Amino acid sequence: MIIRNFQSLSTNSAKKDALDIMKMGLMAADPGLYLKKIIKNKYLVLPHEKINLRKYEKILVVSVGKASYLMARAVDSFVCVDSGIIISPTKINVREKKFRVITAGHPFPNKNSIVAAKSIVKYLGTATNNDLVLFLISGGSSSLVSMPDGITLGEKQKTTKLLLQSGASIQEINCVRKHLSKVKGGKLLESLESNAVSLVMSDVVGDDLSSIASGMTYCDFTSFSDAKNILIKYHLDRLVPKNVLHHIDLGIKGKIAETPKMVKIPNVVITSNTDCLVAMKSRAQKLGYTVKVVKNISSNVVDLSMRMSKMTLRKKYCIIFGGESTVVVKGKGKGGRNQELVLRISHNLSKQSKNSVVASLGTDGIDGNTSYAGAIWQSDQSMNNVSKYLDDNNSHDFFKKYGGLIFTGYTGTNLLDIGVVLTK
Repeated sequence: MIIRNFQSLSTNSAKKDALDIMKMGLMAADPGLYLKKIIKNKYLVLPHEKINLRKYEKILVVSVGKASYLMARAVDSFVCVDSGIIISPTKINVREKKFRVITAGHPFPNKNSIVAAKSIVKYLGTATNNDLVLFLISGGSSSLVSMPDGITLGEKQKTTKLLLQSGASIQEINCVRKHLSKVKGGKLLESLESNAVSLVMSDVVGDDLSSIASGMTYCDFTSFSDAKNILIKYHLDRLVPKNVLHHIDLGIKGKIAETPKMVKIPNVVITSNTDCLVAMKSRAQKLGYTVKVVKNISSNVVDLSMRMSKMTLRKKYCIIFGGESTVVVKGKGKGGRNQELVLRISHNLSKQSKNSVVASLGTDGIDGNTSYAGAIWQSDQSMNNVSKYLDDNNSHDFFKKYGGLIFTGYTGTNLLDIGVVLTK
């Protein structure tokens, strides 16, 4: 069972329906479903191009992200891969000796993230004009591959932590990351001489290729000035290490080259959060619900919960949503954006005397600083002292005490967050 505590959470038919719909969304996040549509009979079938893989001497793979192993394994099953590197946030057992596996840091880069970056650069240097490099990119890549430019790893870690806690969007966070890196924003490809294609699982709202994996295999349309303005916007300009601001200021003055502004290789989004929502909608309709789909959620959990709780909720009605909300961390509690979103929506519905089931989870199986994917709650259940938990960003402890934490374990994929609000 992909939701490991499915049975214990299904305390009534409404919760069972909600979890069943969520399960279909998780199943739709399997990269193999989409890669088999692209790699057919030794051809790579892209939207505007069909590449004969047999004309290359070697097929080399660089797979980075939360879905790195599943993507590499799927590609290797469809075409004979000669060798490759897999960069993963968790330890994985790979039987195929052709793949070198590096476990690196997430959500913050670590020393192995630098090892990963250097290893990829060295590996790409072995590729010739007769080879094809397949980049397989998925969520989490920005921290897994790191080569700080002009700053130390510790300074990069501190800056990343401040950005993640500030409520900044992933696009804003990655803008800053790109301008503190030697490999992001397309810089990784500057010395690449072989042919290459990047196949991407989108973990960014709107599927912006310049933000996914911080545009590692794409290019960048932001500037050093944009990066500084983001730090100012979230009042981080006085909190980040001095070397960070110094480096960005040098870039603004033109003393450091900007990120590449032209795309060097084809980048193709093979799947996104929308595919999860389509599968969820189909399941909800089969269960007899009238369905409303809300795509690309991206606002702060406080605003989003207010908006979601105001939507029409009538008998046998299901709202399906997906994207990635943000949280401004002010407390010291445990939790994640999904758990906090469920708690806030449920609290709002409870105050309106509405009885609905609310569930939300991260498709990677990890929500915030917890080992759970998300949470499920019914708004007519008792919600004592909710404000205390919300004020301390401590949604995890609320659900741990009263029940509702969804456990999947690490899923090996990532297509943002998915959720439902349904009335039976």
